[in-house]
Amino acid sequence: MEHYFHWFDLLGIAVFAISGTLAAWRNQMDGFGVIVLASVTAIGGGTLRDLILDVPVIWINDNSYFYAIFIAAIGTILLVRNRLTVPHNTLQILDAIGLAFFVVMGTQKGLDNGTSVMVAIMLGTMSGVCGGMIRDVLCREVPMVFRGELYAVTCIVGGAVYTALLALGTAQLFAMLCGMAALLVLRLAAIKWQITIPVFSKHHSDLNEP
Repeated sequence: MEHYFHWFDLLGIAVFAISGTLAAWRNQMDGFGVIVLASVTAIGGGTLRDLILDVPVIWINDNSYFYAIFIAAIGTILLVRNRLTVPHNTLQILDAIGLAFFVVMGTQKGLDNGTSVMVAIMLGTMSGVCGGMIRDVLCREVPMVFRGELYAVTCIVGGAVYTALLALGTAQLFAMLCGMAALLVLRLAAIKWQITIPVFSKHHSDLNEP
């Protein structure tokens, strides 16, 4: 299974690096900005998770993570330079795919380090959302997790499906794929049909306040 874990990690890194590169392109950053944004998007969440767990950070002793970032970023740059337009929801879709990989992998890493199931799901959610949060803050935008369609909720669902299937004794790879699929389907459905969790019924401008 370690072989699968590593490749899932690299796929998640590459997808998030692509989303960071597209965000840099949308904000007209230079080459250095592209690499920085691709990198923090790809490894930001996993780095924070590992620091909390007090374990070696994933990329410290493994250059393959940086190779995945650079290849994904350069490939995206070449694609964008030779294409006049990029569909407006491409960033959201890629972000959803990255979430699917990172949440399940982060949840498993929490379990591997002896955390409870609830804490493991929280760590998986953190792995998925924190890189995108850093990306959006650097782009001076409200982080995607705090606005619009279901986001963090989909991460919790994906982690819950994964841990529930493990508890039922299913094969780990099958549980991982089901957790990823549940998260991805729910997130894409939320994007398509704008599914949200409404809290306030009125915008502040509608209230009689100064």
